[in-house]
Amino acid sequence: MATQAPEIKLSNRVQAIKPSATLVITAKAKALRAEGKAIIGLGAGEPDFDTPEHIKKAAIKAINDGQTKYTAVAGTPELRQAVCDKFKRDNSLSYAPEQVLVSSGGKQSFYNLCQAYLNDGDEVIIPAPYWVSYPDMVILGGGKPVILNTGIDDGFKISPEQLRAAITDKTRLMVINTPSNPTGVAYTRDDLKAIGDVLKDYPDIIIASDDMYEHIVWSEEPFCTIAEVCPELYNQTVTMNGVSKAYSMTGWRIGYAAGPASLIAAMTKIQSQSTSNPSSISQAATLEALNGDQSCIQTMLQAFRERHDYVVDAINNIPGMQALPSQGAFYTFANMQALIDQTEGVNDDVELAEYILSQAEVALVPGSAFGAPGYMRFSFATSMDNLQEAIERLKKLFA
Repeated sequence: MATQAPEIKLSNRVQAIKPSATLVITAKAKALRAEGKAIIGLGAGEPDFDTPEHIKKAAIKAINDGQTKYTAVAGTPELRQAVCDKFKRDNSLSYAPEQVLVSSGGKQSFYNLCQAYLNDGDEVIIPAPYWVSYPDMVILGGGKPVILNTGIDDGFKISPEQLRAAITDKTRLMVINTPSNPTGVAYTRDDLKAIGDVLKDYPDIIIASDDMYEHIVWSEEPFCTIAEVCPELYNQTVTMNGVSKAYSMTGWRIGYAAGPASLIAAMTKIQSQSTSNPSSISQAATLEALNGDQSCIQTMLQAFRERHDYVVDAINNIPGMQALPSQGAFYTFANMQALIDQTEGVNDDVELAEYILSQAEVALVPGSAFGAPGYMRFSFATSMDNLQEAIERLKKLFA
């Protein structure tokens, strides 16, 4: 006779992490697809383009050349030098290879930082809407997320005054993500200068600059990162980036971080006891991505810009929805509160997402997953045909 399995007592740290609201929508979308429903997914956070051919060929060559062994934990010397060259070329930032750590995706870069730098009770300032994993990674590092809320009326940007008011003697880290996931909003040079003018008064605060969408920008002002705009913050800044978005390499899992050598060494120590080195094949592909032909970026950028223009205009023509034009990434973050208020049986953005999925067969991510209840993230990392069909369904549902 089978015995009853004992109840497993889980760690406090994992119990402190709340399941993402996106899980509800994802599970329902999968179930509906299994029933044969024609679900259009506007939740994906990855480009719909294939990885460029020259990058794939570099990976195949690496396999054929036997580059299938362990590498240095922090990445191959060639790739770390290529990262240094990229920062110098694109951002006017000078780093030595020992200031660079290559990881299994941008997510691991931030996780390594939190594990290496935070102590129990340390406060981390995170502007909202935020990328879903920031707060939970801070919690896993023993830190306390301090959320600075912004909305559509603020242009989804924090103010210098808001930042200064949030800083306490426990503040150890501040996160900035531009262009933003989920809003697509980019901080201008003047915005970053104003934020930097606050942070330079607090030399013990490290700035985590998440630049993952650097190359997906269509504003008149070119992309800039905070250590570039405020050189005096160079020794306080960990600049994080990767190849997932710009080169459509999400599955290759390569991110990288550069910053103070002692902090990067500590992050490398964390990585050495978790995943060790990133995939050797992915590193070879990334070397080609950074050093090779960059024209593939412009092809994808043009498509994202066209989709952005269509989606923002279409959303603003549906009563009850409001979206701001953004400057980059491949997301639009729409205010849906009016629809929540007027839709019977719907009390919040999660229930609205469920309603839209069941009635219009369109999958969206509710804003509460990003710390912004009442909003919805539309991803336009899909074809224009899919976007047009999704908009037509929403028009019909809320006519």
